[in-house]
This record gives sequence, structure tokens and C-alpha cells, in this order.
Amino acid sequence: MKDGSFWNKKVECLPEKELRKLQLERLQKIVSYVYERVPHYRKKFEEAGVKPEDIKSLEDVRKLPFTTKEDLFVDYPYGLLAVPKEEIVRVHTSSGTTGKPKAIFFTKNDIELGAELIARCLVMTGTTRGDVLQNSMTYGLFTGAFVMHYGAEKVGVFVVPAGPGNTERQLELMQLFGTTCVHMTPSYALYVASLIAERGIRDRLNLKRAYLGAEPYSEETRRKIEEMLGIDVYNCYGLSEMGGPGVGFECPAKDGLHIWEDAYLIEVVNPQTGEPVEDGEVGELVITSLCREAMPLIRYRTRDLTRVIPEPCSCGRTHKRISRMLGRADDMFIVKGVNIFPQQIESVLMGIKGVAQNYQIVLEGYNDFLVRVEIEKEFFDGRIERLLQLKEEITEKLRDEIQVRPKVELVEPGTLPVSEGKAKRVIDKRKL
Repeated sequence: MKDGSFWNKKVECLPEKELRKLQLERLQKIVSYVYERVPHYRKKFEEAGVKPEDIKSLEDVRKLPFTTKEDLFVDYPYGLLAVPKEEIVRVHTSSGTTGKPKAIFFTKNDIELGAELIARCLVMTGTTRGDVLQNSMTYGLFTGAFVMHYGAEKVGVFVVPAGPGNTERQLELMQLFGTTCVHMTPSYALYVASLIAERGIRDRLNLKRAYLGAEPYSEETRRKIEEMLGIDVYNCYGLSEMGGPGVGFECPAKDGLHIWEDAYLIEVVNPQTGEPVEDGEVGELVITSLCREAMPLIRYRTRDLTRVIPEPCSCGRTHKRISRMLGRADDMFIVKGVNIFPQQIESVLMGIKGVAQNYQIVLEGYNDFLVRVEIEKEFFDGRIERLLQLKEEITEKLRDEIQVRPKVELVEPGTLPVSEGKAKRVIDKRKL
């Protein structure tokens, strides 16, 4: 165990001037690295009229072309590989839009880097040797479970590799091994929390913290889970293309996610123009991996929407913070000319007394949509006026938030499908 609530205090609290100097050194090195080793990047740089020696400041990163998910399918699957295949120790994938999964390769050092960053995250939030982490993410081709697993073991945490689903078994494992921390998706955490509350078994559990990621969720959802379970919930951000979870993580202040800037250079840009936005303004997160060996990505467009929080953090860490993800540029839908994100709807629903843990958005046409909402059992007691009042409250609060009046359908708990992995909140019947 290291230095209290810090895993590597020297790096985590590096003075900003030193941190920027380190980033520039690593940016220059990684740009030269991919230029020399990845023909696709060399071609892109030459087409943009830029060479590695042109990168003289961090601002010069803007001279480099963006990398998009389409680049990952050029000379698939090895087109962006920067090392000989003999140096690859693992591949992970994430879903692609072409029917083929995005293949992300790792060297042994890449695996170690992911574990090191997760170790910082866990210790930062109070998890130490002696804790029991129940890892309920999917073990397999997705990165989430493995990276968290290795990071926890690096700290000396006792890991229960539960995987997702089989909720009865999840609850048994929590009681059997005295689980203190869980790692799962927020939608599944809501479901698990509701079952624990329904069965009145909270006092039999040792839960202290939950680490939630893999899908955007609202602050109201976090509060609901914290209140139901009496625990601290921390937001975890990552993506397979950058090595998995641990790219960004909340500290105990819970006021934005620290991006580990010694490993990643971030930008926030206008999604339409690609031009940088001011700190504090919402835009698309763009990330350059500074330390990855097998498949470093330069200016990767994540499609995730966030903003940089310019104020220093009370925890003392100097690495930049970003707000929780407001959604994905890909997730936005338009009704009656209004841009709407699922997180706006979730934020409203989870703040209304009587709403249970699950909801679904059904896009029925280009001018209307339906929100199906599970509500607490007590509202189905035969008093129709209570249901009508709750339905009207939900409808009006949604209209106030998104400026469009949706249709609302109230359903009993357990009616909507439970997601044990990433939740599918939006059903677009317009495409069927």
C-alpha cells in the first residue's frame, strides 16, 4: 500500500508546469512513433502536411488529423498496429457500425499501464488491501472487467470475478464473501439496488462503494443508488480504444472525473466543426494516448459529450477534470426540431418520487415519442387518481426539461427488460 489516499502522489499532484512539459515530451515521442511504425498514420500526416518535428507545443496537436472509428477498419484488423504481432499479448473488441468489431491490441506494457491507472483510481476513492471487489462487468472481449480486475489485484484487493447477470448469484456472492465494492453498469446497479431494498437484506451486506461505467448516466441516478444502498457511487470513464476503464475517474469530491494526463492528452471540440471550445463549454471529447505501445491513437474522436472543469480540485490532484458524460453525439435524437439526449430524460425521471429503476424511450415518429416508466408497486393499489397525477407530473417535468411533450406510459416494476450489460434505453421504430 502506498501513501494514504494516493497510489502515486508525485504523479497525481505533479505541478501543472511539469505536467504540461511531460505531456509535450510524450506527445512528440508518440507522434514520431506512429509516423515511423504505422503506414496509415504516416499517410494521414503527409496528406495533412504535417511532420513529427512540427509538434513544438501542446497546441500543435491541432495540426494533426483526427482519428475516427472508420480508421480502425482500414486494413482491418491490423492496420493501426504499431508493433510486430509477436509482441501482442491480447486483443479486446468493442462494437462497430460495420458489423465488424473494433479490434484493440495490447502489449504486456499496455496491460500494465491499464492496471496502474486503475490502481490510482481505486486508492483515490478509499479502496485498499482488505477490500473485496465484486467485478460484475463482462469478462471476455470487452475491456471493462479485465482492466479493473488487474488494477484491483495490483492494489492487493480481493477480487470476486462474478461477471454480469444471474442476480440471485450476485446477491449470494455479496453475502458469502463480504463484498465491499462492486463494479457494474449503472442500469444494472439500479436493478440490483431495487432487489436489495425489496428483500430488506441491506443490513446483511458490507457494501461501501460502487464503481459504475460503460454507459452514460445522470447525477440523479447516482443519488438514487447511493440512497437505496447507503454507499458511495463513483463515476468511471474509459473506452476500449484507449485501453478500457480508468481513463477518467472521480475522486471523493465527486465533482468531475480526473483524466490521467500523464497517459492521455484531451481536447474538447465542437462536434460539427472540430474546432476547440473554451474550457467549461460542452463539446466532443478527443483523446490522444501518450503511452500505449501496440495501438496508440492520435486525436481519437470519442463522440462522447462533456466539458472541461477549469477550477482546481479540492483533492489536490492537478490532472484536469471533465464533467460526467452528457451523452454521445450518436445518441442524440430529434423530435419536432429539438435535440434531445436520453440522459436528460433519465435525469428528470430519477428525481421523481415513485419512479422505479427502469425506463425506455420509444421513437415512434419524427414528431412524437413515448416514454415507458416503471413505477413503484404501491401506485397500483386501485386508486387511479394517484396514477394519473404521477403521469401528469412526469409528463410536465419532461416537457419543462426538453421543451417537447412526450407520451408517457406507466408500467409495473419488472415489465421492461432488465439490462445486465449496457442498457438499451432507446428503441427507434422509425428505422424499422
